[in-house]
Amino acid sequence: MDLDSLDRRLRDSVQDHALSPQEKVELRELGNELPPDRLRFLRNRAFDIAREQTAASPADALALLKWLEQVVRTLDATSALPDTLSSAYFSPGDACMQRLRGLCTGARQTLDICVFTISDDRLTQGILEAHTRGVAVRIISDNDKQYDAGSDIRRLHGAGIAVHVDPSQYHMHNKFALFDGRQLANGSFNWTRTATEYNDENLVVTNDHNLVRSFAQEFEQMWARYRPL
Repeated sequence: MDLDSLDRRLRDSVQDHALSPQEKVELRELGNELPPDRLRFLRNRAFDIAREQTAASPADALALLKWLEQVVRTLDATSALPDTLSSAYFSPGDACMQRLRGLCTGARQTLDICVFTISDDRLTQGILEAHTRGVAVRIISDNDKQYDAGSDIRRLHGAGIAVHVDPSQYHMHNKFALFDGRQLANGSFNWTRTATEYNDENLVVTNDHNLVRSFAQEFEQMWARYRPL
């Protein structure tokens, strides 16, 4: 959203010198979507608008102060997110595989996996254990890779895990996963033993709110577009 649009949103809400419950909800949702620089602009504009309105109508100063307080508190609530934590892992070596296995073990509600293929039994076991614990597991994979020697895609599907595959002649080549909608694992690392033992690969794990949201949206779009196995 551009700066003029953000300014208009605030000016519309100040017309009655109060922030309605619906406006609070909308402002909170907007704040959750904005990058830090836009959030700072929105907060600073609220102060500017309150000063302008007070200068034009001193009798409304108290009501405008309450409006400003509501706006700032609402925006502060949206920015009270956990500190962003990110870490990087590389192969050859077990670092990428072990981190992914740990994330699967730690999942409690949802596990969304979008990878080219899965053939490392250690990761497959972690996914199956999550499924057994009642975690809602979904897997997106490439349609051709399910037939590869050693592929565990059909095994996972046979265990009752929902799997969607790319039906096109091209490849679904993503390699990312979302854990409880709060952590993202993304990188070149394939979920295979070859990637662990021989390939130069990378994996980044982060709880960055904007990245998690972007990848979650992409997963949902792909899930709707691809066909069930």
